[in-house]
Amino acid sequence: MTECDDQSETLAFLADGAAFGVSGPVERIDTHAAVVFLAGERAYKMKRAVKLGYLDFSSLEKRKAVCEAELRLNRRTAPELYLDLVCVGRLADGTLALGEGEPVDWLIVMRRFASDRLLAAMVDEGPLDPGLIRDLADTIARFHDEAEIVAGDGAARARKVIDGNREAMAALSPEALDPEACADLHARSLEALDAVAPLLDRRGASGEVRHCHGDLHLANICLWQGRPTLFDCLEFDAALATTDTLYDLAFLVMDLCQRSQHAAASLVLNRYCDMRGEAEGLAALPLFLSMRAAVRAHVNATAAERQVEGDAKVRKAEAARAYLRTALADLDRDEPVLVAVGGLSGTGKSTLARGLAPALGRAPGARWLRTDVLRKRIAGVAPEQRLPPEAYSREQGAKVYARLADEAHEVLTAGMPVIVDGVFSAEDEREAVFGVAGAAGVRFTGLWLEASPDVLRSRVSARTGDASDADAEIVGRQLDYDIGDLGCWQRLPASGAPEEVLASARRLVGLGAS
Repeated sequence: MTECDDQSETLAFLADGAAFGVSGPVERIDTHAAVVFLAGERAYKMKRAVKLGYLDFSSLEKRKAVCEAELRLNRRTAPELYLDLVCVGRLADGTLALGEGEPVDWLIVMRRFASDRLLAAMVDEGPLDPGLIRDLADTIARFHDEAEIVAGDGAARARKVIDGNREAMAALSPEALDPEACADLHARSLEALDAVAPLLDRRGASGEVRHCHGDLHLANICLWQGRPTLFDCLEFDAALATTDTLYDLAFLVMDLCQRSQHAAASLVLNRYCDMRGEAEGLAALPLFLSMRAAVRAHVNATAAERQVEGDAKVRKAEAARAYLRTALADLDRDEPVLVAVGGLSGTGKSTLARGLAPALGRAPGARWLRTDVLRKRIAGVAPEQRLPPEAYSREQGAKVYARLADEAHEVLTAGMPVIVDGVFSAEDEREAVFGVAGAAGVRFTGLWLEASPDVLRSRVSARTGDASDADAEIVGRQLDYDIGDLGCWQRLPASGAPEEVLASARRLVGLGAS
């Protein structure tokens, strides 16, 4: 890293609340590439005058240009947060002032939000609310749907990131990150890239390479006016921010897993895939997760070198080494499996499937495919929107289960475990999903959930905001079904508490106690 313009005078000026017209204290936050000042109801962000292997803020003109880009790009997702661009200027008497005089540096002006509304802080207080995770996944999916499509080879872009990570790591001191581990990561990443290069190029040709957020981790997402809001995108290099959409999402998934928020990581990935119909691209997810962890490894190592406070330096250095270990581990994969969860409406299939999904295979777990969600996708509506009775005809049901089989096979072929969730009341439906496992050459476990009629009716009557449209009347009709021979499917009593059912299911699928 190269230090360029001397910003010490500007930093000293901005440390005083008088610069911003406030009487209270000014809080300063340092990162490897910026300094943020929190003053009153505003946040002011200044670019460091540094030149790294992947960014160049070395001159006043370059810092102004990148600030302008940051303001414009972040208004795509957070227009209410990003307010203005102002200069720190030198007056005729030689003193500095905000918003007047000859510019010596530039500040992005933002609305300030409470620090405890940052998702990086919220996860430290406990698991994120599933409703928030669902809204976040929907927000990202909509953003990706609307993001600018950029023509280009997906594999070449991934290779540039991998090589860039290697260069950034090589520029660090040997004490920061183990050079041998870094070299091993680079070699294994290129090997993994070779395996998915044709896929990435197909995705690039089909419009999945877009100008995305580029830096989508928990510290760049906040809860603003009750809505998950993406901010602080990668602004300094449009080419670097132009990525496969799944690579953009992978930063958030990796970050959640790194913080042991596996249920949230599973839920955000599955909801995103539900909303965008993502399947084949999941073959590249292990590499994408590894690449994102590698980015965090060298960014944290660089930040550690800049820290003045000893404790902060140690924390950043330890985080860098942990991310490097994660980057290597993400390239390891287990053999995929297929787990099917069936039973009448109200038996708790989706609750169980959601609980099992994070534990199947390596992080972030299994792709969770749900007939209720597939039915809504086929109909072109949101998962929580109710459908008319004709959407539940025998013909429509056949289409749903056929789509379920196709997607399950596609995801298994991509190397990811799958858990499917549906009523599966007909023998041919159960045989078909068993056949998917056979065709893919993976282990199959079928779980048939059973609960008392009163429990079924009570559960469906209590549902709100769910993809299932089943009610007590539908349960009544289902109770008259002739389920037939369950074959290899294992019966699982499901009238008890969800955690008890999950514990039993874990044993049946070979996971053991949680």
